[in-house]
Amino acid sequence: MFTGEQYLESLRDGRVVYLNGEKIDDVTTHPAYRNSALSYARMYDALHDPEKQDVLTTINEYGDRTHRFFSTPRNAEDLLGARDAIVEWSKLNYGFMGRTPDYKASFLGHLEAYSDYYVGFEENAKAWYRKAGREMPFVNHTVINPQMDRSKSLHENKEVFVRAIEERDDGIVVSGAKMVGTAAALTNYNFVANYGPKELGEGDTSHALIFLVPMNAPGLKMISRQSYELNAKTNGSPFDYPLSSRFDENDAVIVLDNVFIPWENVLAYNNVEVSNGFVPETHFVNRFSFHGCARLGVKLDFMTGLLMKATEASGTHQFRGVQANIGEVVALRNMIWSLSDTMAMNPDVGRNGTPIPNGVAAAAYRVLAPEVWVKVKKIFEQVVAGGLIQLPSSSADFLNPEIRPYLDQYYKGTGVTAEERVKLLKMVWDAIGTEFGGRHELYEVNYAGNHENIRLEAMYHSIGSGNAESFKSFVDEAMSDYDLNGWTNEVWKEKVPTTN
Repeated sequence: MFTGEQYLESLRDGRVVYLNGEKIDDVTTHPAYRNSALSYARMYDALHDPEKQDVLTTINEYGDRTHRFFSTPRNAEDLLGARDAIVEWSKLNYGFMGRTPDYKASFLGHLEAYSDYYVGFEENAKAWYRKAGREMPFVNHTVINPQMDRSKSLHENKEVFVRAIEERDDGIVVSGAKMVGTAAALTNYNFVANYGPKELGEGDTSHALIFLVPMNAPGLKMISRQSYELNAKTNGSPFDYPLSSRFDENDAVIVLDNVFIPWENVLAYNNVEVSNGFVPETHFVNRFSFHGCARLGVKLDFMTGLLMKATEASGTHQFRGVQANIGEVVALRNMIWSLSDTMAMNPDVGRNGTPIPNGVAAAAYRVLAPEVWVKVKKIFEQVVAGGLIQLPSSSADFLNPEIRPYLDQYYKGTGVTAEERVKLLKMVWDAIGTEFGGRHELYEVNYAGNHENIRLEAMYHSIGSGNAESFKSFVDEAMSDYDLNGWTNEVWKEKVPTTN
């Protein structure tokens, strides 16, 4: 497995990243990416920390030591251990980095057990499972097509969506664009697939692809969104931007301009059934929901503590209404943790008998999590209120002797100094109010899919699992107790008195 330094060195590979019209020469040193790269490096170093190794790692079936989520689970205990490993890593960024290296184990960790799904490329699947477990490269994914004219089918957007344009003896050449490559600039490979069945049309199977591509492949380009880490570096200090200055997993559009993909990196080609069935058939949804739920649990632990400290600093923590709001955040936190418990401890059975995170709990998490984050953010806005916009402009104000006395007098809190209170509220503002905070709300709302799909898929899961029929049968049972003539169930029928 990578150490932190080996991971950082792996990013110095000639990759093409654009930000603010500039081609970035080294993402490990550029102020837009440097601290986030160091945050990921710290996670890799934790794998080799004797105090954390038992929680984070295990020995897989090949004898390789790897992160627990990268190893094929055999039972509920293995899943629970994987959940705890996800949590341990997530604590290093307080739950604010969602696409960490273990996220892609949602897919890579099943490649051995599910290798027979990738017809014609079974050995590739097994080889990538071994590689992922042994080396733990950082893999991002893009499974969504760019937002342009989505009313058209894939073959009608041929100039934009990823497709194979040439087949060679040693591989294929692909072109097109994909979104959203979260943390792409700081990863080693991009995983490309399609989310959900796609209308191909006119016999066109060029889009029916699943493959992995190195981030430094000739022709691959990343176009980053604005860097909140760079904004933090430019406009303030860690005191002002304690989260965005180190945990900004920059999102990017991935452009593939005549990129060569060797056969060993292909998992599906010209195969509509495998390409379209990838998400449900590989139980990727169960596993990414499992990872997301564990990570959100850590984030809610942090937000619960942050709300408690913020209200204590303002002296409002004794107010009944404030306590009720804190209690609601605690309850939402408990619900998310309970769902991750259920996913691990009551697993479903997947392909080839592989235990997979519980699908009912996974579907519930996907629908509830966006509402949870929006509600928690709203409670912060209502309870902490105007204190969040009366903050001094930056830490530099405290370093100015002319105004420091005013800050010390007018910005202090209940039992805390002005510096301590402002430091705390700057953390709150970075979590919910800055561009970084706004991105996190958008991220949590759309993390598991668009707002309609996640609800439709919860319904379809109930149908596929047989729960829907059970629900309806339950109603039928109640309705069978009576008809137009009265009770049909002997329990409620009037008894005719008997005479002696």
